[in-house]
Amino acid sequence: MTTPLFDDEIVGKAFDARLMRRMLRFLKPYRALFAVCVALTVVLAGIELAIPYFSKTAIDRDMTLPYAIVTLDAAPATGDPIALGEGRYLVSPANVPTDVRAEWERKGALASERYAFEPEDDRAAAAVVARHPDAFTPVPGGAIATQYDLASLPARDLETLRGGALTGIVRLAVLYAFILLVRFVFALFQVYLLQYTGQRVMYDMRREIFRHVLRLPLPFFDRTPVGRLVTRATNDVAAINEMFTSMLVNLFRDAFLVVGILVVIFQLEWRLALIVLALFPIIVLAAWQFRNRARSAYREVRKQLARLNAYLQESISGMRIIQVFVQEAQANRSFLGINTAKYDADMRQVITFAVFRPLMSLLSSLAIAIVIWYGGPSVIRGGLSLGALTAFVQYVRMLFEPVINLSEGYNVLQAAMASSERIFRLLDEPEEDRGGGGTIEGFQGRIEFRNVWFAYSEGDWILKDVSFTANPGERVAIVGPTGAGKTTIIRILLRMYPIQKGEVLVDGRPIETYDIGLLRSQMAVVLQDVFLFAGDVMDNIRLRSDIPEEKAIEAARFVSADFVEAFPDGYATEVKERGATLSVGERQLLSFARAVAFDPRILVLDEATASIDSHTESLIQSSLHKIMEGRTSIVIAHRLSTIRESNKIIVLHHGSVVEEGTHKELLAAGGLYAALYELQFADPGSGDSASND
Repeated sequence: MTTPLFDDEIVGKAFDARLMRRMLRFLKPYRALFAVCVALTVVLAGIELAIPYFSKTAIDRDMTLPYAIVTLDAAPATGDPIALGEGRYLVSPANVPTDVRAEWERKGALASERYAFEPEDDRAAAAVVARHPDAFTPVPGGAIATQYDLASLPARDLETLRGGALTGIVRLAVLYAFILLVRFVFALFQVYLLQYTGQRVMYDMRREIFRHVLRLPLPFFDRTPVGRLVTRATNDVAAINEMFTSMLVNLFRDAFLVVGILVVIFQLEWRLALIVLALFPIIVLAAWQFRNRARSAYREVRKQLARLNAYLQESISGMRIIQVFVQEAQANRSFLGINTAKYDADMRQVITFAVFRPLMSLLSSLAIAIVIWYGGPSVIRGGLSLGALTAFVQYVRMLFEPVINLSEGYNVLQAAMASSERIFRLLDEPEEDRGGGGTIEGFQGRIEFRNVWFAYSEGDWILKDVSFTANPGERVAIVGPTGAGKTTIIRILLRMYPIQKGEVLVDGRPIETYDIGLLRSQMAVVLQDVFLFAGDVMDNIRLRSDIPEEKAIEAARFVSADFVEAFPDGYATEVKERGATLSVGERQLLSFARAVAFDPRILVLDEATASIDSHTESLIQSSLHKIMEGRTSIVIAHRLSTIRESNKIIVLHHGSVVEEGTHKELLAAGGLYAALYELQFADPGSGDSASND
C-alpha cells in the first residue's frame, strides 16, 4: 500500500490584516457582546492592578510604625515634622514625596528605625505610656518607642496602642474580600459572554462553510480529500474561535496590564523600575527565539497531524480490503512510521515550551532577586517603605505573565491565520453554476446530446462527438466496454461536470439554462454503489421531508423491499454508517424505493441491478417496467439481458457512439454489440459482472 501524504502545510504570514478583516466579518454581528467582553477584561485587569496596593497599604499604614527620625539642618517642609532637638525631627514618611525621601536617603539623614508616636490627647495610650515609662521616650506632644520596645509590652497594652491599625486591617480585609467577589462576578460574566460569542461565531462559520460545500461543483471533490474538508469545518474553525476567545481578548488585558504595571512601578520607585527593565532585552531575545522555534515546531506538528489523519481515514475506510488481502502487518508498519514522525514533532514542540516557560520563570525570579537586593537596603534606610517593596515584588511577578501570554499567543495567532487562510481559500472556491431561475412547467424529459465532447483533464477526451436522443417515455440503454464513457454521460446529464464542446438539451433547452436544483428534482438516479446515510430506513427512502411516509412505504413495497417490514423496528430501523448492517442487495432495493418515492420524469439506472441476485432481479423486473412507464429512462448495464426490451441501445467505444438501434437490430448488424452479447453468453458466469467507468 502506498501512503498518501495529504499535507496541510501552513502558508502565508503569521499575521495577515486582510485575513483578519475577513475573520472579523463573522464577529461583526456580535460586536456589542465582544465590546462588553473587552470592557470587562479591562475592568478585571484594573482590579488585578489594585490588589497589590491592598498589601502595600496594610503594611505601610497598619503593620509598620508610622513615624521615623530624620536629621536635617532645618525643619523639613513635608512629613508633619515634630522637632526633637539637635536637628532631629520626627516625621511621617508616608506623607513625604518619593524624591524628597530619596534625597534624605542619599544624604544619610533618614534614621534606620521606625518609631511609634502617641499623642497626649489619647488617654488610653497615655495610660499605657505611664505604665511602661522605660519603653517610651518623651517628645513634644507625646512619646516615641522602637519596634523592639513595643514588642516587650503586654498584648492588651499593645492592642490599646495599635487598635487603630487593627481596625484598619479588618477594614482592608473586608474591602479586599468585596473586591475579590466583584472580580469573581465580573470574571463569570466575562467568561460566559466570551464563550457565548465564540460559540456563535463558530456556529455561523460552520454553517457558511457547509452551505458553501453543498454548492461546490463535483470536480472540486475529485481533487480534494474528504479529511481536509472535515478539518476546515472542525479543527480550523476551532482554531479561529481560540483566537477570538483567548488571544484577542487577552491581548487587550495583557497590553493594559503591562502599561499599568509600568506606570505603577515607576511611580513607586523609578530607579528600581529601570533596573528591572534592564532585563527586557534578554526577555525580548528569549521570546523572539521561542517564536521562531515554536513556529517551526508548530508547522511540523500540523503537517504530521494531516498525514496521520489522512492515513487513518484511508485505512479505516478500506479496512475490508486490508483484511481480505492480509495487509495488516504492512498497514501497521506504514502507520508506525507516520505515528513516529508525529511523536517526534510533538516532542519537539513540547521541548520548545518546556524550555521557554522555565526560562521566563528564571528571569522572573532574577528580577525579583534584583528588587530585593536593591530595595531591601533602601527599606532598612527608610528610603522605601516595606509595603512599597512588597507591592513592587508582586508587580514584577505580574509583569512576566503578560509577556509569557503574548509569546505563547503567537502560536494561537499563527494557527488562526493558517486556519483562516485555508477556510477562506475554500470559501473562495467558485460555486456550482446554478443556471437560470423560475419553475419548470410541462416538463417532458426529452434528452438530446448534440456533438458533445468532454474531458476530465485537458486534452484527454472521454467523450468524442457524442450525439443521441431519448424521447419522453423511451427506455434508452447505453452499453460498451469499461472506460467507454457510459457513466460520464450520466454525470454530464446531471450537470455535475460542464462539457467543453457541443450541447446537452432537455426539452429543447440547454441544461445550463435550467435552475440546477429544479432540473435535478426531475431526475432520480440509482447507482451500483448505493450510499445510505446514518439514520433510519424511512429517512433514507424519503430524503426530503415533504414526501409522506405512506408514499415511502408504498414505494418500498412497489420494488419488493418487503424485508424492511420484517425488521423488529420496521421502517424505524437504524441504518448504520453507509448502510453497513444491510446487504448489498438490500441497499440496492432501498435505492430503487428512493427513486420511486421521488416520482421523477427522468430515471437513470447506472448498473442498478448489478448487485442484486438473479432471483431478486426477476422479482423486480415487473416493477421496473412500472417504474419506467411514462418516464424517460437511461439505463447503463453490463448484463445485456436486462436491456433487451429497450427502445434504443447506444453502443459506446473509446468515447464515441459506434452503434445505435434496438436489440434485434444490433444483433443483426453483427458489430460490437453482437460481439459483447456473444462473449457474455458464451461464459454465463460473466453475466453477473459489474464495473464502473
